[in-house]
Amino acid sequence: MSGRAYGLLLPHFGAHASAAGIIEGARLAERLGFDSLWARDHIVFHPHGMEGTDRTHLEPLVVLAAVAAATERISLGTGSLIPHRHPIHLAGALATLSYMARRTVIAGFGLGSFDHEFAAIGLADAERDALLEEQVGILRGLWTGESTSHEGRYYRFSDIDIHPGPAAPIPIWYCGNSAAAARRAAEYCDGFMPGRITLQTMGQRMRRLRRLATEAGRPVPTGAAIPITSPARTSEEAIAKVPLDALLADANRHGRWEPPASGRFERYEDLEGALIAGVPEHIAEVAERYHAIGVEHVVFDLRFRFNEWLECVALIGEEVLPLLRSGTPSRARS
Repeated sequence: MSGRAYGLLLPHFGAHASAAGIIEGARLAERLGFDSLWARDHIVFHPHGMEGTDRTHLEPLVVLAAVAAATERISLGTGSLIPHRHPIHLAGALATLSYMARRTVIAGFGLGSFDHEFAAIGLADAERDALLEEQVGILRGLWTGESTSHEGRYYRFSDIDIHPGPAAPIPIWYCGNSAAAARRAAEYCDGFMPGRITLQTMGQRMRRLRRLATEAGRPVPTGAAIPITSPARTSEEAIAKVPLDALLADANRHGRWEPPASGRFERYEDLEGALIAGVPEHIAEVAERYHAIGVEHVVFDLRFRFNEWLECVALIGEEVLPLLRSGTPSRARS
């Protein structure tokens, strides 16, 4: 997949997750011209505070397999897999998904936010960045179809091969949003898709990504973003549908983004890019601003609108995508 692309995060977690909603929404997304569908990953799901308390979480690779069976061509992605699984098992699972789906499969990886998940599988003391880099190397080796041996810090095996391999190469994207994540993406990944990041911060990350990849003599990884999105007929309605105060508090607490001029995140505009809430023209405008800093792939995260999932997919597909495809989004806000 190259050039501009637009995707959706599937409703496979939380209070409004449902098999029917996933499948119906996937088919609708394909009809409306979306390019990709994405799933997130947990092994022991405890929602972020802003997400509520419902612990429903449908396993991402199973969800993507079901979506593949229900659609014909839309690309499938993980945003992001966390290095919980043994890489031999994961290599086979992703290769099988590619083989069965016969379309692009993007393997986005991140280090994960929660210690309890790694403790549950006996990896509480693992250095996750080293663990993930080792896994990526193993995946790529096994996807060649050749007999592979590995002697590393976390994994050791001899003469392993998997068949069938992927139907097409599986790009590996790094999904962290820190400066170190941009460095790792430049060093050994094919794409960079931070989870929730402001436009100002993403601009810095993209400049770093390009510089480090060029210095290393590597192709610049594909830039992508997955903003929380809330479409509506007025900006007031769109913002009212998301937990704005919780998102602002989280932004001030984690300190991972470049702060606004005031020094604190205090209003919707301070979250620009991490949250896109407004009328279709505004959503298209912000997506265009992502493109202007080098982001090719924008994935709309409707997690706070999963109770209106199909309506939101239709609104973006019918009114936002045409503006983006034509390259003429309005600057309207309400």
